[in-house]
Amino acid sequence: MNDADVSKQIQQMVRFIRQEAEEKANEISVSAEEEFNIEKLQLVEAEKKKIRQEYERKEKQVQVRKKIEYSMQLNASRIKVLQAQDDLVNSMKESASKELLNVSSDQNSYRNLLKDLIVQSLLRLKEPSVLLRCRKDDAKLVNSVLKSAKEEYAEKAKVHSPEIVVDSVHLPPAPSGDDAHGLFCSGGVVLASRDGKIVFENTLDARLDVVFRKKLPEIRKSLFA
Repeated sequence: MNDADVSKQIQQMVRFIRQEAEEKANEISVSAEEEFNIEKLQLVEAEKKKIRQEYERKEKQVQVRKKIEYSMQLNASRIKVLQAQDDLVNSMKESASKELLNVSSDQNSYRNLLKDLIVQSLLRLKEPSVLLRCRKDDAKLVNSVLKSAKEEYAEKAKVHSPEIVVDSVHLPPAPSGDDAHGLFCSGGVVLASRDGKIVFENTLDARLDVVFRKKLPEIRKSLFA
């Protein structure tokens, strides 16, 4: 083999090596680009997922705030409605309390009422001796019916006529414009055992409170149903 053949073979080997190197380099480049694209895609998807999660978190926060605000507004509305209902009911009670002041204006009718209240109180206490308290303005009327009240009680309860001591301390007077927020009594009596352990409040105001509490569900139903 002469020098020309050797040179020719060397050149062929060089071309082959170069070609193989170029092909390998292309493979590496293509592989690197594919890996880069895959990694880039993964990063993009991870970022998208992060953004979606952040959006969902903020959306949930907005929904929670909306629900809280709605609940607060609803509760405020309910409170306003309940307050308006209470105001109306209290207004009715105040009107009824004012009407009680007219009860004592008819002396004959009020005298009979006082006697009935005393008898009822005696039947509730069932004590042989009681202390009676009334308004100062009602003292004469009370004293005028004590005898008949004791006799009626004794007959109904089948007992001896009880001792009734009219207390020198009186119940508060009827309400007046001068002292609208002070203690007052629209009429009636309070009876107690002599030792003070048993007290039966049978004033007109106390009876109104009892009736009002008892009838309150019916009142609310008729007004707000």
